Amino acid sequence: MHGDERRTADHAGGPDEAGRGAPGGSDTPGPQPAAVPVRLVSAPPHAGTHALFVDVGYVYAAIGLLVAGTAERRAFRIDAEFLISSLIDEARKVFPEGRLLRVYWYDGARNRVPTFEQKQVAELPDVKVRLGNLNAHNQQKGVDSLIRSDLESLARNRAIEDAVVVSGDEDLVLAVESAQSYGVRVHLWGIEPAYGMNQAEPLVWEADVTRTLHHDFCAPCVLRSVQPPAVAAVVAAAAAAAPASGAAQGGGTVPTFDQVWRLGGKIAERWLGARGREDMIGLMPGPRLPENVDKALLVDAEGELQFSLRPHEDLRRALRNGFWDRLTQEFGPAHGES
Repeated sequence: MHGDERRTADHAGGPDEAGRGAPGGSDTPGPQPAAVPVRLVSAPPHAGTHALFVDVGYVYAAIGLLVAGTAERRAFRIDAEFLISSLIDEARKVFPEGRLLRVYWYDGARNRVPTFEQKQVAELPDVKVRLGNLNAHNQQKGVDSLIRSDLESLARNRAIEDAVVVSGDEDLVLAVESAQSYGVRVHLWGIEPAYGMNQAEPLVWEADVTRTLHHDFCAPCVLRSVQPPAVAAVVAAAAAAAPASGAAQGGGTVPTFDQVWRLGGKIAERWLGARGREDMIGLMPGPRLPENVDKALLVDAEGELQFSLRPHEDLRRALRNGFWDRLTQEFGPAHGES
């Protein structure tokens, strides 16, 4: 008796079952069981592995325009740890039963030497920092190729089933197509545009799913501008105290490189004490001071020296290096001028 037949007989039961094989038993089959209705259910929550691929240049510029009104990275600060945590939480909503492989954090650095912030990000759990280069115009180079390489490699090795790509660059279209050919679903996330579009249409078309991170998501990630109100007060006060000619009064003896370097550290120390660490950390990680803060530093130094540093480029460089060296002691590595 076949399996289906056995289940039918067992279900039927009754006299026919008792008389089967007995003398005089009937071979007439018993009544058939009623059909069992089949209930269709939705697919269970996705339980596969996913990874996040974050194009930091795109994210910072888009958040800057949306929240701070500028894409200039030195004009605002983003709490990278909070942003990464928020992205992971957002992915958890999309993949409630899924497993996060890791977050890939793609950024640029001059000569691929990580900044203090990038080192901090690299120390976070489940985060891998990938660095491209920065050219003379602070444009990222090589970041797209790093994203393509990781996305294609993970897809080819079946390490992930879903890829969350936070970017807007059309150069990633081929990488998305390649990942999809290995069965990976690509989720394209973008930052709400301040105006127009900030993601290439071909990339949007190629993605399996798109998602927009709105202002309410982005705003809490923005800390403060590089020139907080307290530092702005220093700039204003120094500018007001500057002589009309733009140079300090008095001729005097030309100070040494070491004297000016020490003075730069002394001014940084004074600003730290007067304005507090939270305001001064807004100047990190460099490599250059904003123009108005640099002017305030110069005016402050000239006022103490009673000597104009403006014709002396080497001494101005010494002043800035002394200033950065003191901030480096306080907050971590910065990039002074050689």
